Amino acid sequence: MNQTTNSILMIRPVAFRMNEQTAVNNYYQKVIDGLLPATVNAKAQQEFDAFVAKLKAVGVDVIVVEDTLNPDTPDSIFPNNWISFHENGDIALFPMFAENRRLERREEILDILEEKGFFIDNIMDYTSAEEDDFFLEGTGSILLDRENGKAYCALSPRADEELFIEFCEDFDLNPIIFEAFQTVNGERKLIYHTNVMMCIGETYAVICADSIDDKKERKMVIDSLKGDDKEVIYITEDQVNNFAGNMLEVKGANDRRYLVMSAAAYKSLTKKQIAQLEEHVTILSSSLDTIEACGGGSARCMMAEIFLPKEDI
Repeated sequence: MNQTTNSILMIRPVAFRMNEQTAVNNYYQKVIDGLLPATVNAKAQQEFDAFVAKLKAVGVDVIVVEDTLNPDTPDSIFPNNWISFHENGDIALFPMFAENRRLERREEILDILEEKGFFIDNIMDYTSAEEDDFFLEGTGSILLDRENGKAYCALSPRADEELFIEFCEDFDLNPIIFEAFQTVNGERKLIYHTNVMMCIGETYAVICADSIDDKKERKMVIDSLKGDDKEVIYITEDQVNNFAGNMLEVKGANDRRYLVMSAAAYKSLTKKQIAQLEEHVTILSSSLDTIEACGGGSARCMMAEIFLPKEDI
């Protein structure tokens, strides 16, 4: 199994704004005062287009799908939460916490991928769990170490333990389960998505170990990463607040590996951390300030990795 891919799906927003339905437990979202919704969306589109251009410039195969105005999906820019693509031709559809995010699941996106030569064999659909208020938000909730057959999950209102275990059984993955916290107004609150506080590359992992309050759980996660010969690079909670955990490794031209992050994430890193990362990958960053502030998500959330087999058209 490959840990990184050259192909990613990205959804270009048409009505991006702060989603009031997700703000209840995504503490990274902020209201930008004085900006009209149209201005927020225009800024998000500019950031999106510049980001896509940077990825394409280094040889990443970016499949951009335009969002539609109807239905209203303010968070459609984050497709990794509702779908994941796997090397055996399977895709998974995930149950979403926010009702308006469930509308992001569009069948025509699968048709577009098939037209591009990707082979879809089987759809694993977990979305019926929404009826019972159980959620598991894709590779936001689940961090896949595909190469080592592991899946990491920080439990939260958006990541149900039983559903996660079911997913791991279906995809033959070893589940690593823990809780991660952030300080909100002096209180420790569960981090809504695992991919905010950690990232797994081929030969390294980035993690905010301090967010795992339980020492046994913290040790278990670190031991698991180190046991797979990954260099563990530690980040702080302040860096998590700047989306330094929300990174993704992708392949560009000639299989060169890039670690993709936002400009804010990059600026928050120390020289030592940058040097540690550059031992493994080339860093690629892009300004996503509006998307991060209103959406409460960053570079990693915007990219749904495509591992599907490809047929020659």
